Parts: sequence; C-alpha cells; structure tokens
Amino acid sequence: MCPVTGVPPEQPALAGLEVPTPRRRRVAAPPGPAARLPVARVCVDLAPPHLDRPFEYVVPETLDAAARPGVRVKVRFAGQDVDGWLLERVDHAEHEGRLLPLRRVVSREAVVAPQVALLARAVADRWAGTLADVLRLAVPPRHARVEGETLPDEAPTATDATAPDGSPADRHAESVGPPAAPAWDAYRGGPAFLRHVLSGGAPRAVWTALPGTGERRWAAAIAQAVATCVHGGRGALVVVPDGRDVERVCAALRDVDLLDVADGGVVARLVADDGPAARYRAFLAALRGSARVVVGTRASAFAPVADLGLAVCWDDGDLQHAEPRAPYPHVRDVLALRSELEGAALLVGGHARTVEAQQLVVSGWAREVVADRTVVRARTPRVTALTSVELAREGPAAAARLPAPAWRVLRDALAAGPVLVQVPRAGYVPVVACVRCRTPARCGACHGPLGLTRGDGPPACGWCGRLATDRRCDECGASGLRSVRVGSERTAEELGRAFPGATVRVSGARVAGGVLADVPDRPALVVATPGAEPYAPSGYAAAVLLDAAVASAGERLGAEVDALRRWLAAAALVRPAGDGGQVLLVGDGAPRPTQALVRWDPSGLAGRELDERVELRLPPAVRVAALTGTRDAVAAVVARVEVPAVEVLGPVPQPVDEQRGPALEPEVRALLRVDPAEGAALARAVAASLAIRSARREGGTVRVQMDPADLL
Repeated sequence: MCPVTGVPPEQPALAGLEVPTPRRRRVAAPPGPAARLPVARVCVDLAPPHLDRPFEYVVPETLDAAARPGVRVKVRFAGQDVDGWLLERVDHAEHEGRLLPLRRVVSREAVVAPQVALLARAVADRWAGTLADVLRLAVPPRHARVEGETLPDEAPTATDATAPDGSPADRHAESVGPPAAPAWDAYRGGPAFLRHVLSGGAPRAVWTALPGTGERRWAAAIAQAVATCVHGGRGALVVVPDGRDVERVCAALRDVDLLDVADGGVVARLVADDGPAARYRAFLAALRGSARVVVGTRASAFAPVADLGLAVCWDDGDLQHAEPRAPYPHVRDVLALRSELEGAALLVGGHARTVEAQQLVVSGWAREVVADRTVVRARTPRVTALTSVELAREGPAAAARLPAPAWRVLRDALAAGPVLVQVPRAGYVPVVACVRCRTPARCGACHGPLGLTRGDGPPACGWCGRLATDRRCDECGASGLRSVRVGSERTAEELGRAFPGATVRVSGARVAGGVLADVPDRPALVVATPGAEPYAPSGYAAAVLLDAAVASAGERLGAEVDALRRWLAAAALVRPAGDGGQVLLVGDGAPRPTQALVRWDPSGLAGRELDERVELRLPPAVRVAALTGTRDAVAAVVARVEVPAVEVLGPVPQPVDEQRGPALEPEVRALLRVDPAEGAALARAVAASLAIRSARREGGTVRVQMDPADLL
C-alpha cells in the first residue's frame, strides 16, 4: 500500500511502462590447461604429517611459462589459499577426480633446485620428518626487493675465464698446475685426498686438524682444499658453527684468490645473522650460479651449489650444528647424505673427533686424515694437568682455584705475549649455596637458582630476576652464601687483583664487549668461555683451563668427548712447545679426557667411547627413535611401529622442568632401538605412525627425535 495515495503498488509491466532487460554479467571462461605437462605436483607448506605427499594441480595456460619446477606457488587447499613449492610437472595425473588449478606463481625464482629437493626428501625420510619441514629449513624466506636486483647469471668457469696473458684459462691452468696446498703436506693422506678432489672424485675423509696460526691455521687448510676443488671445475660448500668462523674461512679464501661475489669473485657467505636481505642475496647467488663456493652456518648445508664437488663440515661436535627445529637434522649427517646423492667429496674436520665421526672411519665409509705423532709433538704446546695428585706437595694451597704453579705460568707467560684463561661458566657467580650446610640457594618465588651478578649486591634469581635481599637457608637458617661456580667476570676480577697493571680482556656472549674475534700480540690476560676464545695472530704464550671438574662433569652422553673438544679448541690457539707454549689444565677433571688432552689424542678417546657404545647399544652404534609426550599418545604411536627386532625401552616419566613448572599432564619418553641396517625402516615406521595419529586427530602430544644427542 502506497503510504501517500493508499493505492496498492503495481508491477511496471502491468502499468504499461517499459522495463529495461537486465544485462547478464559476462564471466570470462577459465583458462584451459597448459598444452604440455599440464599437471603440477606441489608440496604444500602444511605441518600435519599425514599431508606429507605431493598434491596434484592443473597448470593453467596463463601460468605455463612461470610454473617451473622449484618455484613458490599459491594453491587452494581445504578451502583456503596456502603456500607451496612446485616439485615437478607431468603429463598425467594419478588422481582420478577433478584437479584444482594453481592459484598463482609467487615468484619466478626456482628456489628449490633439483638436487636440494632430492636432499630434502632424503633428510625427511632419515629423521622421520616431513618434506615441508625440511624445505622451510633449506629455503630462506623470500625477499622481493633482492629478487629484483641484478646479479650475474653465471659464474666464470675454468673454460670461459681468461688468463692474465689473454689466453684461455684452461691452457693457463695447465701451465701453472693446481693451486699450492702446503697446509696438507703435514697430514697422512692429505695430498691424496686433494688429488682425488681435483680429478673429480668423491673421497670421504675425517680430518684431525693440527694447531697453528697464519698459513698453518685450519681455515687456511680448508681454503686450499676449496681452491683445489674450484680449480677442478666444481663447486664447494663449507659449513662452520658461527659467524666468526665464517669470517675466518672467507679471509683464508681471499688469501688463495677466491673473492666474494660482491667483489667479482665466486664466494658467497650464507649466514642468518647477516639479516634476511643479505641471506637471500647469498642464496640467490648460489642458485643463479654466480657463486661457486658457499661458506655459512647450519642452514647453508642445503645451499643450492651447482655441481657440488666438495662439502666441508668444520668442528662437527659443536652444538650449533644440531638443528633445534623438527626434524632435528645434524649438519654432518646432512652433508654425508648430500655427498652420496651428488657424488661430492666430504671433509669432516676439527681439532677433536666426535664419536659419530669415529664411526664413519671404523665402518670404512670414510678415511682418516691425521698427522704422524712426530708432527703432532712438534706442532702442539706442552700440556700439564694440575690435578690434586700433582698439587699434593702444595699443601692447603692446592685447594685454591688458581694454584701457585698456574700463577707462576701466568706471570712468566705474560712477558712473552697474551695468555688465555678458559672458564666453563659465564657471569659473575652463577651458582651460590648456603655457607654452612652447602645446600644450593633457591629463589623463594620460583625456586630458581640464585647467583651473584656483581660483587657487592644481593643474590638474584637466574630465572625470574628477583633479588633475594633477606633470604635464609631452608635447611639450617643461615643467611651467608658461598660460591659454587665462579663465572668469567668474577675470574677476570680476581686476575686483575692478582696481576695489577696487566690488561684483562673478557670474551663471551653475556659480557659487555661480547665475543672478541681477535686480540693483539701484546701481553694481556684474556678470559673467555668455551667457544668464545679470540685468536692471537702469533698464538698465545700460554693457556690455563680452569675448573676441569666442572667442564668434564655430567651424565649426558658424550660429556667427556665434548669436554676434550672444548679444551683442545683453546689449546690449539697456543704456540708450539718449541716456542715456549704451555697449557695447564687445573682441577680434577675426568681421567679419560684429561689423559687424552695431555697426549693430544682425540681419536683415541673417540675410539674408546665408540667401543663402549657398541657394547651398550647406544648411538651411533644403533639407530634410536626417542618419543616424548603424554603417556597415551606415546603408547599409541609406539604400538603401530612394526619393525623387525625393534627394542622398546620405556615409557618412563620425564623430570619436571623446574623453570616452566609442572605440565598439565606428565610427560613420558619411550626409546625404540634397532640395528643400523634397520634404521631406515624404523624412521619410515615412526613417520607412518605419526601420519595415522595426525589423520585421526588423536589427543595428547608427541615429539619424535631420531638419534638424539642426549639420552639422559
């Protein structure tokens, strides 16, 4: 009813009015599939294990040119757009139903090179992970601005470069021969290893490096091996623990005339700490072929180096080589897989030797490259262990943290140059206890450990930071405190009082100056935590390794081998015994690493440790899968694992994390143990069980780690 006239409304056509015919909106027909290889197999970037398989999509004709294997794509999955990587294109689909089209190609850069895709799949299979998890580790996040930068498309090779006289580089190379490698002459098997690399072979070696400075330094030996590989026409990859080591290797490469890509050379540094733009720029340099050599940290093990001829892992016992994210691969093992898949040489080196590297030698998979004992004695400093037995004649003074013999060595060595003092713990006094009953002091709010951050202040909690101004011991009521562990800052303070007028430098991640890269060849006391020892150009006159008992204590697997690795890393910076170099190990450390340090015999300790693990059936003598989580979830996953001769240990309750407090549901851990021959089957079975759990959406939580470093 019209509100004005009160007459019912009429249809326009009945009222004799012309009604325009509505126009239909024209919808463009969807583009047809590509004429050639119309089916794309895509790895979708999703976490659930039951989705760990390629999914098929139609390649629209409009994306035919851009949709190359290896590019990033957007696809429709479960009603939403998700990221993915295009793995390959094929003629026919295995799926019998209708296929969805690719939404778009995110970037034309084929970031997943064929050899990297193959390696990522092998890593996922070995560590019971998913391909998407590994590709997230292998491919850095996209940086669109960097992709638009102009980079050289291809690196110069031995056949297209030009010699200084204008002749082709291949004839010039024949005239001058392979690059000199004097650093390898001291090793038994070193020159033979380089000859195999130069000729295009794939030798595998475990290298125990000698101490040295300048051209004798380990970085110089690596640079000479890389130069030999590049001279043979192949690429090289060097993975080191941290950024300081990257700088040392890059400097050594410049000494053998291998320059950075930015300077017109062939070397790219791939380090996450450089920032996303610099990291992606180095990644693209290797991907596009302008970088034949990549030097980097953990993630660079997946760098897309074309025609890889040599892969190097330096100091494989460093914890930074172990990936903290699923599926938790280790750089050493990733490079070993890559060596087999790509036919590249492998060099696993360090001043010490890990049990895993020793297993490679014992199994015959790799050969050891070591120096003769006469060379070792000539190149190493004099090592003395100041245990309680050695200091018995000192009387009560033997209990001092810096006994008289160590004090005298520091005094005399200061006249000859810098002196290194290694301390196992950072901070001032990180742990204190009751002065009367020796009970460890705890925070009244969160029960965290109390420590001193400065000499005249109250103790503070290491977890929540609260100050304990009026605390008393819960056991005896005493208010006094005594130090249990002394850190690097307190040690530097004590040395400053003991040697007035001497320069004291502190190197560590938690100190104001941070980690020092180098120190001058002037007299100074350098206090450093393990892994933060700076280099001295001519070597340290002496080194004192304090608190040996603390450094070698612990019940975790490999504690003694790791203690020796830390001691050798510091001792290797000291001048040879012929030049007056001395190393003092102070304290009652574990007998076996102490003796191995005095004899400078890292392979001997690794061999004995491996023999024990073979007898006790511990990694790497066996393959182990550790499943940690809620009891019902762990039991369900274990029940579906069917592998011949598998041993199931546990589940056993896990200790409560005091810092996080008790969980809503207590966690347990079960260990599945098999012989090495069944290791691949165990990984497949565990991955299949996790996929079933994911598809069924079973409750609880489960974390899986293959061959964990710590079983305690």
